[in-house]
Amino acid sequence: MTETVLDRTGTSAAARTYEVRTFGCQMNVHDSERISGLLEEAGYTPAEENTTPDLVVFNTCAVRENADNRLYGHLGQLKPVKDAHGTQIAVGGCLAQKDQDTVLKRAPWVDVVFGTHNIGSLPTLLERSRHNQEASIEILEALETFPSTLPTKRESVHSGWVSISVGCNNTCTFCIVPSLRGKERDRRPGEILAEVKALVDDGAVEVTLLGQNVNTYGVEFRDRAAFAKLLRACGEIDGLERVRFTSPHPASFTDDVIDAMAETPNMMPQLHMPLQSGSDRILKAMRRSYRAKRFLNILDKVRERIPHAAVTTDIIVGFPGETEEDFEDTMRVVEASRFSSAFTFQYSPRPGTPAAEMEDQIPKEVVQRRFERLIALQNRITAEENAHQVGTVQELLVTADTGSKGEQTGRLAGRAPDNRLVHFSVPAGQPAPRPGDFVTVPITEAGSFHLLSDPQPEQYQLRRSRAGDAWDRWQADSCGVGTTQVGGSAPGTVSLGMPTLRPAGS
Repeated sequence: MTETVLDRTGTSAAARTYEVRTFGCQMNVHDSERISGLLEEAGYTPAEENTTPDLVVFNTCAVRENADNRLYGHLGQLKPVKDAHGTQIAVGGCLAQKDQDTVLKRAPWVDVVFGTHNIGSLPTLLERSRHNQEASIEILEALETFPSTLPTKRESVHSGWVSISVGCNNTCTFCIVPSLRGKERDRRPGEILAEVKALVDDGAVEVTLLGQNVNTYGVEFRDRAAFAKLLRACGEIDGLERVRFTSPHPASFTDDVIDAMAETPNMMPQLHMPLQSGSDRILKAMRRSYRAKRFLNILDKVRERIPHAAVTTDIIVGFPGETEEDFEDTMRVVEASRFSSAFTFQYSPRPGTPAAEMEDQIPKEVVQRRFERLIALQNRITAEENAHQVGTVQELLVTADTGSKGEQTGRLAGRAPDNRLVHFSVPAGQPAPRPGDFVTVPITEAGSFHLLSDPQPEQYQLRRSRAGDAWDRWQADSCGVGTTQVGGSAPGTVSLGMPTLRPAGS
C-alpha cells in the first residue's frame, strides 16, 4: 500500500510541480539534470510556464563574487510567493556547500539546504522538511553517490552531458572549487561508455564529456593514457556523431589526446582550454603549472593536426599583483592564440582562497579599464575569425533555441562542428528541420558573435536524424501531438539562471 504524504498546504507530493534554477558551469547544468530526474522519479512534474511551482530548487555557483547577492536576491523575491502559495524552496550546489548554515541565517524561509556531495538526498530532505514543518539541512564533506548513477531529466533530446570525473586535485589560488567538490574521483571507463550508449539509444547524437580537469581522467586508477583511450572508444559507438569535452588543463594536455582528437572521426574540431593569464609571473602566483609558451605550443600542435579547430578559453583580469606589463603579456598571448571566443572575468576575491589574502589587490577602476581593453581585442579577433568562415559549407546540428530574433527573422539556429552558432534560413519550398536534425548550408555572412546562412534552394541539404525522431516522440509524449516545429522549450527542461555576463566573442 502506498501512502500519500500531504505537505503543510495539503498538496500531495505526487501532484507537486517543480522548477530548477541553475547558476554556473556545465557541471552545475549537468547536476541540475540529475536533480530534475530525481524529482520526477519522486513524483514531481515540471511546472508549466507562467505558473507558480510548488517547489523551486536553486543549484548555485560560488566562483563569482556576486554569486551570493544573486542567490539572496532571488530568494528575497520568492519569499512573498512562498507566503502566498506555500512554495517550497531548496538551495543546493557550491554556494550551499560553502556557506552551509549562512543560507538559513540570511534566508530563514528556505526549506532545504543540500551540498554538492549529496544531491541524491534531495527528495528525502524535502519530505522531511514538509513532515517536520521546519528547515532541513544536510551537507556532506565527501561524495555520497557519484552523480551519474542518479536518474536524469535531460535538458536536450539531441545532446547530453556525461560526467567522467568529479572534484579537482589542483590548488589554483583563485579557485574555491576543490574545497567544494573535493579531490578528483574518476568513473570506470565501462560505466562512462555504458552511459554514452544509453544516451545514444535514447536519441542523442552528441555528448560532451565533463570533468573539473577532464584530461586528468585516469589519475585515480593510475592510467595516464585513460583520457585519450576514452576519446577513441567514443569514436566506436554507433550512432554517436559528435563528441566534445570540457574543460582540460593545459599542464596535463598531452600529445596522445591531440592524436585522439585528430584521428577519431566523431571528435569535433573544437577545444576549450582555460588560459587564465598570459603572464608567466601571474600564472605562477595562480599556481597554474604551465607557462604561456607551453600554452601556445599546445595550440600550435592542435592546429597542425586539426587545421580548422576553433579554440575558446577563460581569462581572468586583475589578479592580485597584476602589473600593466603582466596585462600586456596577456594581450599578446590572446592576439597570438586567435581564440574564436573567450569567457573573460574580472578577478574577485573568494573567501577561503589564498588569492583573497594576497597583498596588492588591484583597484576596481584599473581592472575595469583592462577588462574593457581585453574585451575589445577579443571581439576584434572573433569578428576576424568569423569572417574567415564566410564561403565555407557547414553541417549544423539544429537546436530548439532559435534565439531572441528568431521570430522576427524567420531563421533557425544550429551549431557547426567547431561549435560556432549559426542562424540559418530555410529556402522556400524546402522541408524544415526538427531539433536534432542536420542541415548542410553555406555561410553567407559573419556577425559579431555568430554566423549567418541564407542558402539558395540548391545549397540547402536536410539530413533527418534519430535525434529528430526522438524530438517528435518527446513532443508527442508531452502534449499528445507530434510536431516538426522548431522552437520553444522541450518538456521538463531545466531553467538556466546563468550569469548574464556574455563571453567576449560568443
